[in-house]
Amino acid sequence: MIKAIAVDDEPLALMVIENYCARNQHVELVKTFSNLKDAQKYMNQFQIDLLFLDIQISRSNGMDFYKGLEHKVPVIFTTAFSEYAIEGFNVAALDYLLKPIEYERFDEAIQKAVLIIVDKKLAEDQNFLTIRADYKLNKIPYDEILYLEGLDDYVKIHLNDGKKITARISMKGMQEKLPDHLFLRVHRSYIVPLNKIKSFQNKILSLGEIEIPVGDTYKSIVAEKLIR
Repeated sequence: MIKAIAVDDEPLALMVIENYCARNQHVELVKTFSNLKDAQKYMNQFQIDLLFLDIQISRSNGMDFYKGLEHKVPVIFTTAFSEYAIEGFNVAALDYLLKPIEYERFDEAIQKAVLIIVDKKLAEDQNFLTIRADYKLNKIPYDEILYLEGLDDYVKIHLNDGKKITARISMKGMQEKLPDHLFLRVHRSYIVPLNKIKSFQNKILSLGEIEIPVGDTYKSIVAEKLIR
């Protein structure tokens, strides 16, 4: 069961989300908030799987709030304004629901969340990546992965022994399958295991004999992750 909270300054909008969650077997709405400050306090204390977030909340901006979260939670934006849709997907939102929200559209968003969140939870409980490639289902132990390279609609998984497995999946999709505490996306085309990183200098990560470039938009994330 996916545990979710909802943030919206419109009581009717929160009632709709509550009603829809009650009808859906995959999601439990554990709390609702009418302001971002209280939602932030709750998220600092309790772990949730999913955030339903309005974009215009009183004088605050839900998009800016989400961008500023230190620990990102999968988000479904709920708003009456379509102009924020592109920005929503730029921050990797699971979905973008326009008010008034129909239940069928809500359920479609929850199905996406189930595929991503539940799959990721299973991955975190296991020690291997399950991926379909070369007409079969591959189980690849995490510690055998050297790095992952994005190639258009494919991802090439480079293994310690020099072998490569190429799967038809986007980098975003692959990133969502991998546990955050073990893997880090460092470039639009590269994901690396944290425990394989030997050094980081001049926008280059060293994985021993392998060097991986760090994209400008990922530099601060990489530096912060490695300092911890």
